[in-house]
Amino acid sequence: MRISFGLAGLGVLGLAGWSAWAGRKAEEMVPVDGRLVDVAGARLHVVELGPQDAAGPAIVMIHGLMGQLRNFSHSLTSHLATDRRVILVDRPGWGHSHLTGPRPDLAGQARMIAELIETLGLEKPLVVGHSMGGAVALALAVERPEVPGGLALIAPLTQVVENPPAVFRGLMAPPGLRESIAWTIAVPMAVVFGPRNAVAVFAPDPVPADFAAAGGGALAARPRSYQMGSFEVRMARDAMGALVPHYGALRLPVAILYGRGDTVLDPALQGERTAAEIPGATLTLIEGGHMLPVTHAAETDAWLREVLARMG
Repeated sequence: MRISFGLAGLGVLGLAGWSAWAGRKAEEMVPVDGRLVDVAGARLHVVELGPQDAAGPAIVMIHGLMGQLRNFSHSLTSHLATDRRVILVDRPGWGHSHLTGPRPDLAGQARMIAELIETLGLEKPLVVGHSMGGAVALALAVERPEVPGGLALIAPLTQVVENPPAVFRGLMAPPGLRESIAWTIAVPMAVVFGPRNAVAVFAPDPVPADFAAAGGGALAARPRSYQMGSFEVRMARDAMGALVPHYGALRLPVAILYGRGDTVLDPALQGERTAAEIPGATLTLIEGGHMLPVTHAAETDAWLREVLARMG
């Protein structure tokens, strides 16, 4: 019996060591691109693109679940930043951003993004949120309505989802258990099933061959990414339930972009319903799936420029 427990312990230690090694390799593949900015509760990894004196509002981009700021720089920002100031940020606990306090819910993340915007001296920026980043952008508009000049939401989470999308159900571990999973089987499972999961997230669009490095996808295969993802999946239901009742009071421009073929979030529930609940909100549907900033960058760029033009 003691031998069995000893072998099991060695196995756990071996998995933990391998997971730590794999996490370091992922960070070597996707190194820090910008600088770290301190806000209450976190050090945020920020990349600043484009001319600082560009005309019009700056653009702040917030990525989604299991994502990283290279989700935007992979395809979207190279053209957009030629004449616009663009700020990319790893959300608290994601990418190369580090938490210095407890894991924040949507409202907590919104307050951190608001502090970042103020620290950078941005006046009424257009806040772009993709997927769960869209939920954070909406929380920002509710928590600190004076900070954003408008919201541009790409395939956003905007309504309560009773059960997470199938591709994310492995994140549903409860507190306590999630830490054990994160340091044992989560990273090996991410390595083995990561390509299949990427296909599910991108569908019906193809996954770019360079997405692991150029798109930041490799950073999802780390123990802390699993822990943060598990926290967010379990947090989102109640946080969205608290957020949705405030939509009718929003008084800033809100535009939503969805792919008709999105298989991660429902365009009717998350797009049409929300556009009807927010005064003056607009919904644009294009052909494509969930990862529009990567797979339909030209259409996304054109849509963002239309949103900026409406902001004046």
